[in-house]
This record gives sequence, C-alpha cells and structure tokens, in this order.
Amino acid sequence: MQQAYLLSACDADRRRTKGAIVPDLPAEPSLEQLRHQARDLQRAVRQNDPDALAEVATRHPSGPASPPAAGFPLSAAQLVIARRYDFPSWTRLRRYVEVVERYSRFPERMAAETPADEFLRLGCLSYEDDQPERWAQARAVLAAHPELTQLSVCAAAAAADVPRLRAHLAGDQSAASLAGGPFRCEPLFYLAYTRHDPAISQDAVLTSARLLLEAGADPDAGYLWHGLPTPFTVLTGVFGEGELGPVRQPRHPHSLALARLLLEAGADPNDGQALYNRMFGPGNDHLELLFEFGLGTGDGGPWKARLGGALEAPEELVRGQLHWAVTHGMAERVRLLADHGVDIVSPLSDGTTPAECAAVTGHPDLVRFLAERGAAAPDLDPEQRFVATALAADEPALGGLLTARPGLAGAVRAVRPALIVWAAAQGRPGSVELLAGLGFDVNARGRSDVPAEQPWQTALHVAAEQGDLDLARTLLRLGADPGLRDQRFGSTPLGWARYFGQDQLIELLEPVTAADEPAVGDGPAR
Repeated sequence: MQQAYLLSACDADRRRTKGAIVPDLPAEPSLEQLRHQARDLQRAVRQNDPDALAEVATRHPSGPASPPAAGFPLSAAQLVIARRYDFPSWTRLRRYVEVVERYSRFPERMAAETPADEFLRLGCLSYEDDQPERWAQARAVLAAHPELTQLSVCAAAAAADVPRLRAHLAGDQSAASLAGGPFRCEPLFYLAYTRHDPAISQDAVLTSARLLLEAGADPDAGYLWHGLPTPFTVLTGVFGEGELGPVRQPRHPHSLALARLLLEAGADPNDGQALYNRMFGPGNDHLELLFEFGLGTGDGGPWKARLGGALEAPEELVRGQLHWAVTHGMAERVRLLADHGVDIVSPLSDGTTPAECAAVTGHPDLVRFLAERGAAAPDLDPEQRFVATALAADEPALGGLLTARPGLAGAVRAVRPALIVWAAAQGRPGSVELLAGLGFDVNARGRSDVPAEQPWQTALHVAAEQGDLDLARTLLRLGADPGLRDQRFGSTPLGWARYFGQDQLIELLEPVTAADEPAVGDGPAR
C-alpha cells in the first residue's frame, strides 16, 4: 500500500504523489488516443448525437452558440476534448501529454536485460516492493560480476566507483546525461536512488556526484511514476522514505551532504514528492536544508515549467506541509514552517484555518501557538467545538456544550461515526473513553492517517500498530472486539501487532484472538 495525503477528506487518497493536481486523463494517455477522441466527437456532433451536442454546448467557449453541427471543425472538437480534461486549450493538453509520454516510468515493468540492469533494478528504490532483501540481492549480483561498473556508467554511478566513473566520463562526457539502465534514467539518478550498500563512503558518493555534475548531469533529472505528475527527482531519491517508512524506503546514507551538493548545483528545492515522502516522520532536517535554498519561493523550476498547473506552486507546497503538520500535531514542524514565513492565517485547502484545523484534530497546544503568532481564535460551530473538546478530553467544557444542546453528541455521531478511531490515532485513551461513554462505537472503522470516515480499521488496530498497551487495554475494557478484521487487509488487531512487531500487544491479544490468525499480508500503509 502506498501514499495518502491530507488536503480534504475527499482528497485523502492521492496514490504515491504529492504536490500535484492530477488531471482526469485516461491511464497512460497518448496523443493518438486523444486525437481519436476528438475525431469521434467531431463525427458524433455532425451526426447530431444529443450527448455530443450537449457536451459541446457545455465546454465550447461559444456555449450553445458553438459551431453548427454540419460544419463542426476538428479544431473545435479538440478544444472540447481539452476542456473535458480541464485543460484550457488543445495545445496545453498536447504539451502535457508529450511530457507524460516522455518521462513516464513503470518500475514493475522494468526488464533486466543485462547483469548491470539486474543490479540496478534490485539495488535502487522503485517505490514498488522496496525491501532490504532486494538490496542484498543487488550486492550479490555486483559481487558476482565486479566488471559491471566497467561496462555500465549507470552501474558505476550507483556503486560510487570513482575510478571507473572517471574512466567512463573521460571517454565520453555526454555519458553523464544519457538515460540508461532499467529506469531509463541518467547515472546521477542511480547514485541518488541506490540503497544496495550503506557502507559506501560519503567521499566516494560526493566525488561521484561532482564528476557527473561537472560533466553536465542535470540535478533536476527524474521521472513520472506511472505517469502521475509529481516527478520523482534525483533529490527525491536522496531524501527517500515515504509511507513504507525508513526501513523499506530509507533516505540515502549520506542524504544531507548529497542533497546540499545537488542544491548547490541548481536542483530546485520545491520538490513535491520529496516533501511528501518525508512528511510522515517527525524529522525536519530536510526542510531546514530546503528552506536554506529557497523552499516555498521561486517559479517551481523545470518540472513546473514542463507540467504547468498539474504541479502546485511553491507556496502551495509549503502550505500543504503546514496542513499535514497541524493535523498530526507536529509542533516542531509547524514552528519551523511559521519561522520561515509560511502563511499560518489564511484558510487551508479544505476551507478551515490552521487554528481551526488544529482544534478539530485535537491539538490545543498548536491552537495556542498559532494564536501567539497572530492567527485568529478558531471560529467553531457547536459540532466542531464538541469534536475539539472531546479530543482534548476536556470534560467540563464538553459538559457545558451538552447541557446547552442535549442532542449534540448524536448529531456528531451521525457525521463522524469513526471519531473514536482518530482519537486512538492521537494516543488519547481519555478521549476514547469519553467518546465511548457518549455512545460512539468502540468498534467503528475509520482512518487513522487522516481524520476521515472511510471504514478502514478499528481503534484496536491502531493501538496494535502503535504498540500502545494502555490504549489497547482501555479499548478491550470498553468492549472492543479483537476478532474484527480491517477492511483493506482482512486482518485482526493481532495480525497488525505481529506485522509491526509489537510484542506487548501480541502478548495481550493472543489469548483473546483466534489461534490461526496470521500476520497481515502486505502490511498497512504507513
């Protein structure tokens, strides 16, 4: 399972990509495919097809007075097709699809035609089935074929084999810019994405990077994963991580030094995918470095120029980081973003202000901090105040709300039936107990990565994942059913505890769960 990002409840499932507004194009779009659609629309209009005529009336700038059916030109049909996919013109659509066709990569389709390709396929992050076992296999391939770095400049870069990399570039400086290997990417890409040997020295890595950059390598090189618009750049690979976490998708062993070198060479700091991949953990060193080089400012660099409105502007990227950090109570990150001038006052993409978001996701400390920095006090309706006080376990305030409006708890239950899951995700046993006492179902399924009502897992699954023994005991005492399975993986909380290696939770849950329950197969997304 892969990435999800909080923009709004309905926008929380953007697979693997952030910093993008994904056009509603067909999978793997092609110009030929779109030209066929335009010709089909032209024929349908000329045949007075009512659906085609209705679409033209809606999408053509002339509206109902669009070109008459009998003389409906292909250019008019192309414009309607472009607007079908939210592009202002056929030219803009064509340019976008040309970029997608050029840069799309599908890692699961990679063919290893040579041992060098196999070494690179196994040794580099692909954001598919990344895991340490693959990197061990890559080391074995290189050990069995030490000549690979002599035969392949991409392999030499991935291995940071400085002497052989020098030899490749001495023979042909353009080799630094030629796409090759299973990803069809430049050598610098493989240097950034390889994880096969963390023992490679920083000096070897930085020297290899300098050799490639001095020979003309592009510090902004990258590709589009499955054609989705946020590029996986060289910088993305250096910073690493993502929803599979630091074990399966670790940052480069020399990430900060290598990232600094790339940024000094001109890499654009507004890297939406790098920001996305690193936003789940508490560390902020990547943000500190990126802010040093202008994160949140500028024109967005070459990828923004290629993809246009499909990528968020730099200021939108950092506001997205603020939204996630506020929602998840990342106080240090919120402070860092505020210190670097990120707007903490204006409404976020879901219409709430950062202070309101902090309140209704259970972070009163952040509400206070934001107020100290000039944000207005949250303007909450009664239902929102109920959520805020319940998540803060503020019983007196909650009592006052319920006295003033006796049916308030039921009204909130109707729209937030899985609120107890979010309370569990925040590690709040007191809030869980309070909500259960007000009739919230302790066995409700919801999401724990964002405050959304999709019926994914129960609060007890959350406790099992987090290893929160006190929370799990509270939930069991309140009637949580340890035999319930989550919707995505079909596993009980015990299966989750086994998958995440939570020994205390395994010991707690084994006696009350069916003995044949296996660990969850592919594991829940992180």
